[in-house]
Amino acid sequence: MMWGYGGGWGMSMFGGPLLLIIIVGAIIYYFTRRNGGTDSPTTREILDRRYAAGEITKEQYDQMKRDLAS
Repeated sequence: MMWGYGGGWGMSMFGGPLLLIIIVGAIIYYFTRRNGGTDSPTTREILDRRYAAGEITKEQYDQMKRDLAS
């Protein structure tokens, strides 16, 4: 019995490459979203680093902390 010319599992000439593109796109999306959100420093961490490096004074640091809290 002849089942047709498809690649099996419902894959046609366009289904296979399209599925591959979708899978690769999902993998790229996953890794770019994961790294973009968790690895970036918070504003408080940036403020702490600037104070530790001596870029801002204690008064400026305290004022900026209050500004961030409100």
